[in-house]
Amino acid sequence: MSDKYDVIVIGSGPAGYVAAIRAAQLGLKTACIEKWKDGKGKGVNGGTCLNVGCIPSKALLDSSEKYHEAEVSFSKHGISTGKLAIDVPAMIERKNKVVEQMSGGIGGLFQANKVTSLFGTGKLLAGKKVEYTNNDGKTETLEAENVILASGSVPVNIGVAPVDNDVIVDSTGALEFTEVPKRLGVIGAGVIGLELGSVWKRLGSEVVLLEAMDNFLAIMDQQIAKESFKIFGKQGLDIRLSCRVTGSEVKGKGKKKEVTVTFTDKDGNEQQETFDKLIVCVGRKPFTEGLLSEDSGVNLDERGFIYVNDLCSTDAPGVWAVGDVVRGPMLAHKGSEEGVMVAERIAGQKPLVNYDIIPNVIYTHPEVASVGKTEEQLKAEGEPYEVGTFPFLAIGRAVAADQPEGMVKMIAHAETDRILGCHIVGPSASDLIQEVAIAMEFGASAEDIGMTVFGHPTFSEAVKEAALAVAGHAIHMPNRKRKK
Repeated sequence: MSDKYDVIVIGSGPAGYVAAIRAAQLGLKTACIEKWKDGKGKGVNGGTCLNVGCIPSKALLDSSEKYHEAEVSFSKHGISTGKLAIDVPAMIERKNKVVEQMSGGIGGLFQANKVTSLFGTGKLLAGKKVEYTNNDGKTETLEAENVILASGSVPVNIGVAPVDNDVIVDSTGALEFTEVPKRLGVIGAGVIGLELGSVWKRLGSEVVLLEAMDNFLAIMDQQIAKESFKIFGKQGLDIRLSCRVTGSEVKGKGKKKEVTVTFTDKDGNEQQETFDKLIVCVGRKPFTEGLLSEDSGVNLDERGFIYVNDLCSTDAPGVWAVGDVVRGPMLAHKGSEEGVMVAERIAGQKPLVNYDIIPNVIYTHPEVASVGKTEEQLKAEGEPYEVGTFPFLAIGRAVAADQPEGMVKMIAHAETDRILGCHIVGPSASDLIQEVAIAMEFGASAEDIGMTVFGHPTFSEAVKEAALAVAGHAIHMPNRKRKK
C-alpha cells in the first residue's frame, strides 16, 4: 500500500506540528507522524516540549512558586494561613492534566486543518519515501513531494552518573518525583538544571548544583549572569562552579536509597556529596535514531545534527529538517518559526527566519531573558556600543508587587543607536524581552523605545528607563557619568 502526500512531517513537537498545520493551511495534503505514547500507551502529539519539557516544567514551576509565596511572602501582605502542606502527587496530577489538555489541543488543531495524524515511527527512505510503522507494528510506505524531519532531541547521558530512573534521573524523571527530596543534587547549572532545581528548592529540598564550567550561564550576558547568580544564591540554591563530576554510587534499598557523587572542585580537590535524588541535565543531543536509511541522501554534521542550509533544506532534494535536530539554539519557538518558514517555502513563498532576534528565557523566579548580542560578543567583534541599565528596585510596580530584584540592560550601537541586544533578570522578563524583540525586528533605536509612552505603574517601565539610560537620560535613577 502506498499513500501520496504533498508533505509528510516526522515528529509533532513545536517544530513539527506547527509545520504540519501551516502546510495544511496552504492547501497541501499533509500527514504528521509521532512516536510519543502517554502512560497508557496511547499515541499523543506535542513531542518533548509538551509532554516532558517546556509545558510540564512550567506547570511545576508555577505550583512551587505559589507554595513558596504562601510560605514566605503572604505575611508581608497581611495574609495569614494555617499550617502549610504540599501534596506532591496532587501537584504532579495537575501537571499531567495540563499536558493532556495541551496535547489534545494539537489533535483538535490537526482535525480542524485536515492534517492526517499518524502514530508510530517514520523512517526516511530514498526518493522522498517514508517507511511508517504504526503502534501495532504494521509497516507501510508513504510517498511525499516533500518530507520535513522534526525528530527533536533527547537528554545527554554521562557515564559517571548513569540514569536509573529511580535515584538518578534525567529532566524527564525530575518531573515525576512523588515526594520532596530532602537533599537534591543537580549536575548542570544551565537552563534545565536551574528550573528543576528551583522547583524542588521552593518545596523544601536542599539543592546543590554542580556546574563544570567556570562561568555561570556562559551563554548569557555576564553582567546579568552575575546578578542572577547573586539572586539565586540568596534564594538558597547552592551553585558550585568549576566542579567536574567523576563518579557516583547508589547505596541502600527502597526509600533509604541515596547516591554519593564524587567530583573535583575549582581547586582540583576531590569532594563527595550524598543526595536522596540526583538530576542529570548536562545538555541535549539531536535524536536521529532509526530516522534515516543509509540511502536517504540526508547527511549529519560532526556533532550529529542533520545538515541543513539557512533555509532548512537538507542535502536530499525535497527533504527539510527543523527544530532541535538542526543547528542553532534548541528552543521551541525557534523550531516553530523554522517549521512555518519551510511550509511556506514548499508552497512557493519566500520567508526567512531572523536568527539574530530569537529570545532566550530561563523560567526561574525571577526570570532571566535575553535577545540579540551580549556585551561580551560585541567586545569580541569590536563593535562600538553604549549600555543602559535600570534596576527593578526603582520601579514602583515591582516594589509594590514585592518583586524588586533584578535589572534591565539595554545595548545600542554607539553611532547609530540601533538596539543590538537586551538582557533582563527580573519579574516578567519573558514577556518584557518580547517588547524589545519586536522593536529590534523593526530596526528600532534605544531612543525610539525611550520616546514611547509606557503605562504606569508597570514592570515594563524598566525597559523604557534602560533605553533612556543608554544616552544618560534615565529619569528615575542617577545616570552614570559619560565619557567626553
